Amino acid sequence: MKRKGVGFSLPVTVVMLVIGFIYFASVFTFIDRWFSLTSSPGIANAAAFTALALMCIYNYSIAVFRDPGRVPLNYMPDVEDPESPVHEIKRKGGDLRYCQKCSHFKPPRAHHCRVCKRCVLRMDHHCIWINNCVGHTNYKVFFVFVVYAVTACVYSLVLLVGSLTVEPQDEEEEMGSYLRTIYVISAFLLIPLSIALDIVPLLINFSEIEQYHEGVRAMWLAEKGGQVYKHPYDIGAYENLTLILGPNILSWLCPTSRHIGSGVRFRTAFDSIPDSSETKH
Repeated sequence: MKRKGVGFSLPVTVVMLVIGFIYFASVFTFIDRWFSLTSSPGIANAAAFTALALMCIYNYSIAVFRDPGRVPLNYMPDVEDPESPVHEIKRKGGDLRYCQKCSHFKPPRAHHCRVCKRCVLRMDHHCIWINNCVGHTNYKVFFVFVVYAVTACVYSLVLLVGSLTVEPQDEEEEMGSYLRTIYVISAFLLIPLSIALDIVPLLINFSEIEQYHEGVRAMWLAEKGGQVYKHPYDIGAYENLTLILGPNILSWLCPTSRHIGSGVRFRTAFDSIPDSSETKH
């Protein structure tokens, strides 16, 4: 996989600071107050939370630095290919989609990112929090990062509540004020982050652009014509999951990407035979 160039990003720095704050608050405040870090339950919880934090950082780093997918220089759509029943066209004119800025045809589900200033394969959206587009090659690792992050936040929230059930020892007033600040900031961060995971787009194989922009228009046109809109890339919940996360369920939460294919063709509801390039692993 290609790597992006490295540069300073304030949002990425903020995310790393938030991860660091939640980690230290969870281990050295919540776990320590609830179990004590010298006890077996304390050590076990600290080890489990540390593993979660490391997986968050690892997957986040890959999502930040992995190139989301570039359109091949030699890409040319083949309208006569019987194995490609879906060819996306412009809204006006009905021509095959062509990017005037990049001077090449766009594969299905590819879009031009105004921030990255280039076309991205299976572009989902540009995420300021990773300073990168979420696209074909880093979509899975971005999703896996969010899974680990939400899991860690829920875990931390449980530790926070649990630590409040312990009667505090005699604490100096200054220390009590410091702990209250830790608890308030943690609750402010953890509650919204604990509900940040949305798995529905993954189950129906919608990108954010398709769901909130193209999909809205397509559904409106279908209803106008008295039809029911069927997203062409929705091939069933489990199949949609395996296309993104991989055919081996044991690797779903690992940042593997050997199964994703070229990114210029995707299985559709109209395919009779699965594309071997999309299923090999």
